[in-house]
Amino acid sequence: MATKRDYYEVLGVSRSATAEDVKNAFRSLARKYHPDVNKEPDAEERFKEINEAYGVLSDPEKRAAYDRYGFSGVNTNGMPDFSSMDLSDILEGLFGMGGFGGFSSSRRSRNTPRRGADLSSKLKLTFEEAVFGAEKEIEITRDEKCSTCGGTGAEPGTTPATCQTCKGQGEVRQVHQTFLGSMVQVITCPECQGRGQILTSPCHTCRGSGLERKTVKKTVSIPAGVDNGNQIRMMNEGQPGANGGPNGNYYIELEVAPHKYFRRRGTDILLDLDINIAQAALGDEINVPTLNGDVKLRIPPGTQPGRVFRLKEKGVPVLQRSERGSQLVTINVQVPTSLTDQQEALLQQLGKTMGTEVKIQERSFFDKLKDAFSG
Repeated sequence: MATKRDYYEVLGVSRSATAEDVKNAFRSLARKYHPDVNKEPDAEERFKEINEAYGVLSDPEKRAAYDRYGFSGVNTNGMPDFSSMDLSDILEGLFGMGGFGGFSSSRRSRNTPRRGADLSSKLKLTFEEAVFGAEKEIEITRDEKCSTCGGTGAEPGTTPATCQTCKGQGEVRQVHQTFLGSMVQVITCPECQGRGQILTSPCHTCRGSGLERKTVKKTVSIPAGVDNGNQIRMMNEGQPGANGGPNGNYYIELEVAPHKYFRRRGTDILLDLDINIAQAALGDEINVPTLNGDVKLRIPPGTQPGRVFRLKEKGVPVLQRSERGSQLVTINVQVPTSLTDQQEALLQQLGKTMGTEVKIQERSFFDKLKDAFSG
């Protein structure tokens, strides 16, 4: 079974995100991964994951239960769900311990370093930029340490005070008498919300969160040979981690614009080229456009419609390698729809020399073989 991702990471928001931030993130991701719009194999699972995360984080009670107990702490009612927990989990969730008379060393610390959420965006490229590579400047909007307070959450010139309720621990212990005996319940300090400190003068910029939303410009190198739908990962350019944890990553999905003449199939470039009947019958040497400029192509006499010529090393570079694909030129023979008097006379004269017999083409061996197997 796949490991569940943190709900905040799924929506790409910080744990201090407002309800509006959560809603906006959900709307954006839901549009992107809706199965009716996104045909990627994992789109439906991502959509379910996004809905599940939003169902919890958009509900204040469920979000509080999730922040306190994690995945095992929320069900459809937004309350701790003990049916999926073993005995030690239940004791830990209820009383902050795995047994009697003492504090459980297995209880997760609220100060454990956590990796930041990943972020993503789309980047449009021209056909040529995808083939040859490019340097592109992008803008990343993310949370960063508040420039006013440096991430402390306190107004400059002031110092957070140690919480007198929990003595800076961020947690308080309560003794409960049960039929099993005395048990200790460890809860988040209601006074400081687990920080261990009280902000007597919250920073006027970040309102005590220690983070502010910023947009930074970054230059990203697009390697030669990328294709539509490819992703580029920028390490540690996502949301900041918590408690000293690493930043998330930033993913860029590439969208390649179509070209006026060229099409792409893997590392090959496809081009349809029209020639006239005289060129097809008598042969010719013509200029063929490529992404590297025009090249000469010899059309041999008697060239038939649909013939394909291969121009080696004129295609798309193979990613991370020095090779290139080919350009495949498909010949189309144009039959004129209007003729001058001179052209018509010449064609009539040519037609007389060629006769009027109509040839019926026999079916190929492969067609006959296909019929034999199909019954």
